[in-house]
Amino acid sequence: MQHRPLGRTGRSVSAIGLGTWQLGADWGAVSEDDATAVLAASADHGVTLFDTADVYGDGRSESIIGRFLAGRADHGITVATKMGRRLAQEPENYTPENFRGWTDRSRANLGVDTLDLVQLHCPPSAVIDDGATYDALDALVTAGTIAAYGVSVETTAQALAAIARPNVTNVQIIFNPFRLKPLDEVLPAAQEAGVALFARVPLASGLLSGRYTASTTFAENDHRTYNRHGEAFDRGETFSGVDFQTGLDAAADLAGALPEGVSLPAATLAWIAAQPGVTSVIPGARNVRQADANADAGTLLDGGFDVAAFDRVVRDVYDRRLREAIHPLW
Repeated sequence: MQHRPLGRTGRSVSAIGLGTWQLGADWGAVSEDDATAVLAASADHGVTLFDTADVYGDGRSESIIGRFLAGRADHGITVATKMGRRLAQEPENYTPENFRGWTDRSRANLGVDTLDLVQLHCPPSAVIDDGATYDALDALVTAGTIAAYGVSVETTAQALAAIARPNVTNVQIIFNPFRLKPLDEVLPAAQEAGVALFARVPLASGLLSGRYTASTTFAENDHRTYNRHGEAFDRGETFSGVDFQTGLDAAADLAGALPEGVSLPAATLAWIAAQPGVTSVIPGARNVRQADANADAGTLLDGGFDVAAFDRVVRDVYDRRLREAIHPLW
């Protein structure tokens, strides 16, 4: 497993990380035993970045991670959590007092005195643009409550604004073969500034898993059912904002161009991780099989897979099927 620097923190994290929204059981049941098995399998494969949030299962994801790490001495894992969605995403709620309350809750959930990395959880642009936001975060670093901070964003403009701030460690943004806009400016800017970049929703909510068909359905409490058009939150978080059938057709084009023995999800994760400026890709996993497959994608970075050839296919499919509808957004 490759490891890359986590911004200017002195830490390094694995090129393939683990996203843990699903371990909160917000969209389909995942038992604590299964969640712990996912964490263990990922760690055993050399994954050293767990990404979570205080609202994933109302703290369940953080708490499971905390219990797991407490029993694994010298684990070397960086936990990146997020805050800011326990209240309405309105600028007036992003106060130093709320920051302290949210981080204190996450510290209790994770069982630590100092949080490794805290990211603002897709705040409004006004919060990202406000210098007072970073003053409050710097105060948490000074107090020892958090070791570093970053920003999870929806749009490339938000990413660029966060990257420009001197103490931002990382930016997290949706980036995958269905969402290429970050290639234009965000990845180069992050690389130049020494800011780590986490690519989230790398498999487009499963559309790039190769497992879905036009008849696939999802549970009622699954965001892939209730948020396809942005009914609950930004629609780009579900299927990367791509129309479901269009995404199936695009995924079929990508899969058809792969050599025998290389799966679409593995190729996708390796392609993302290979892009200059990307620090870590954070796919989710609901079971050990998926955790194993995600981590194994890291082996493609060490040779045996023609990333450049797949890159040409990715860009062609995007231009033909997706660019017009997706590129002007986010």
